Amino acid sequence: MTATWLDPPIGAVRDVVARALAEDLGVFGDVTAGLVPAGATVAASIVARELGVLAGQLAATETFAAVDPTVTVQWEVAEGDRLHAGLVVARVAGPLASVLTAERTVLNLLGHLSGVASLTRKFVDAAGSGARIRDTRKTTPGLRALEKAAVRAGGGTNHRGSLSDGILVKDNHLAGLSIEDAIKAAHDRWPGVPCQVECDSLAQVEVCLAAGADLVLLDNMDPKQVAEAVAVVARRIPVEVSGRVTLADVARYAQAGADLISVGALTHSAPVLDIGLDLES
Repeated sequence: MTATWLDPPIGAVRDVVARALAEDLGVFGDVTAGLVPAGATVAASIVARELGVLAGQLAATETFAAVDPTVTVQWEVAEGDRLHAGLVVARVAGPLASVLTAERTVLNLLGHLSGVASLTRKFVDAAGSGARIRDTRKTTPGLRALEKAAVRAGGGTNHRGSLSDGILVKDNHLAGLSIEDAIKAAHDRWPGVPCQVECDSLAQVEVCLAAGADLVLLDNMDPKQVAEAVAVVARRIPVEVSGRVTLADVARYAQAGADLISVGALTHSAPVLDIGLDLES
């Protein structure tokens, strides 16, 4: 499988796979699969059980390879493709014991990451072309790189991958300094790094503009307030919206003129997509 920009870094994938397999294999390994005759082989299909978007191909492939390099995986659809119930996602062949040992970890990763991609696609479709959907740092500890790749597979874009990736001055930072001082210090200390400031009022938006912020993040504003803030900004800098945005109202925020809409639910509340592995007779 050729890596694409949708894939997470291979090092992060291998680390996640190694930890997941160690957790599942325990001290003695797969004692049930150990009952299977050594020479038994199998052909199997990974099958979608419901509508959704595929993510996690690289993690699944690496899992099979980590368990047994002789297991082969042929993907029938691409990362980010839409799925429907009954669609064969991939074909797997190799030693029966190895396929069974890898099965649960493969499906856990595919189901979770495809769930993230599927929810992201719903938000992207609901928002239309007016705004881009972004994730947040509200990710599962240890899975951030994979979950953010799943957001990309679903058509979304990524916010910061870590605290070192960009400057975001939030309300708690402002407990110790002013907006003006924060923006000045950011530009002096980290020239060339965009400085974004979280605002909960139009007055703060105006201060950000005067002080030279590169982006503003409108926190917990309703669509009417967002439209007012967008009018104040007048396209001079990007406007991002954040704070409990749902599928029911994301279109209203997009129509209000937001350039970006960040949604924590993409990663912290995405339901698992039902994907199974069926042995072929």
